[in-house]
Amino acid sequence: MVSRRDALFATIAAAGGTLALKQSAEAAQRVPSHKGWDARYSGPEDAKAQPPAQPGTDYSPVWTPNGSTLPFTVVDGVKVFHLTAEEVDHEFTPGFRAKCWGYNGAVHGPTLEVAEGDRVRIYVTNKLPAATTVHWHGVFLPNGMDGVGGLTQPVIRPGETYRYEWTFKQHGTFMYHSHHDEMTQMALGLMGMIVVHPRKPSADYRVDHDVVMMLSEWLIPIGASRPNPNAMSEFNVLTINARVFPGTAPIVCKQGDRIRIRIGNLSAMDHHAIHLHGHYFRVTATDGGHVPDSAQFPEGTVLVSVGSTRDIEFVADALGDWPLHCHMTHHVMNQMGHGLPNLIGINGGPLGNQVQKLVPGYMDMGSTGMDMEGMQMQVPKNSIPMAGGPGQFGGITMGGMFTVLKVRETIGDRTKDPGWYKHPEGTVARKATAEELAKDGIVLKKAEPKTAEPKTAEPKKTP
Repeated sequence: MVSRRDALFATIAAAGGTLALKQSAEAAQRVPSHKGWDARYSGPEDAKAQPPAQPGTDYSPVWTPNGSTLPFTVVDGVKVFHLTAEEVDHEFTPGFRAKCWGYNGAVHGPTLEVAEGDRVRIYVTNKLPAATTVHWHGVFLPNGMDGVGGLTQPVIRPGETYRYEWTFKQHGTFMYHSHHDEMTQMALGLMGMIVVHPRKPSADYRVDHDVVMMLSEWLIPIGASRPNPNAMSEFNVLTINARVFPGTAPIVCKQGDRIRIRIGNLSAMDHHAIHLHGHYFRVTATDGGHVPDSAQFPEGTVLVSVGSTRDIEFVADALGDWPLHCHMTHHVMNQMGHGLPNLIGINGGPLGNQVQKLVPGYMDMGSTGMDMEGMQMQVPKNSIPMAGGPGQFGGITMGGMFTVLKVRETIGDRTKDPGWYKHPEGTVARKATAEELAKDGIVLKKAEPKTAEPKTAEPKKTP
């Protein structure tokens, strides 16, 4: 016989089960799948190819500073691309080069740009001395096209050309890179960005400038001509699109422009906290898809984890030259190793130059820091030690993963540097005058003169 209590508990359990099933079904609808994507855009929900989308007509092309976009042809409705993996003599910044591995003569490789629903055929030719593959990072595609050597395909041996083919059925920001001996091959530069535009974008998808940035890190000992792929720490060259400041191209825009920056991070070990001065932005997408408007909030810094992408959007409404850089302080330094001796507070004089003659590539820290103006050592050949580049007010003591957002009232060719910002009179920080200090009641203490340390009496010598 069933008691009232048992019947009540059974009813509650049934109701709870129904609620759990309902919540589970709702949660499943919220999780992106291969068959349904962000409802904000009405893109294809299956793998059926659409007519090839054309840049400038069906979507506004992205810009990769210091880089390029991979060209294509159309054959029977399929976009055909060709990537060639090869050794590249790469310039990180004027005066600093290294033998790297890249695609189509560039480090990093050109940006692959398509639209949702495009059918693509990508040929990969291997001109390296080692086998390789290409993995399409974050892209939904048939398993046999995923590009993992030994697991989903045979490796591409030197001299061979492989063919990849699939239909893009998602939009977003993704990456490509070697997935065979990736510790070596990615450390030498085999990577690039992928941008997939929505087939039917909503009005708020469109921006004035769509910028692509790949973050990476390298270990290149001072004076060396090749990156060291065995590094697990102490990376000393931090790059945006394989360039270091002052070799990074600025982002040039007109005041009021809406900007999207797509940031991908394929560094070996480090996340990067990308900070923009003078503006705030919203993170609008990850490599998992669009972030719903209700989940977006203003940020000044975005953490881009290893192997992930982040899209940020903002309105460039503040005129000037604004830094955009990683806020991990060692990541805006060039070829700074952890093994450098700490000479802060020590007057080393010309000792460093004398040691450098005995130990080629030796560098030490200056007695007041790493401002190169305060250091007297000669710079070794093919090196960019410490930091910096010239600014309109003197040396900029930041390098590495650093570039500049240049916002102007009017612009011409956005790929050309417009020079330094001309500040309106009275809007630049300057040295204060004695009269100003007195008027505002600021009293500066005079430095007290150093007193000589008392000499200790020497012990008397016994005969």
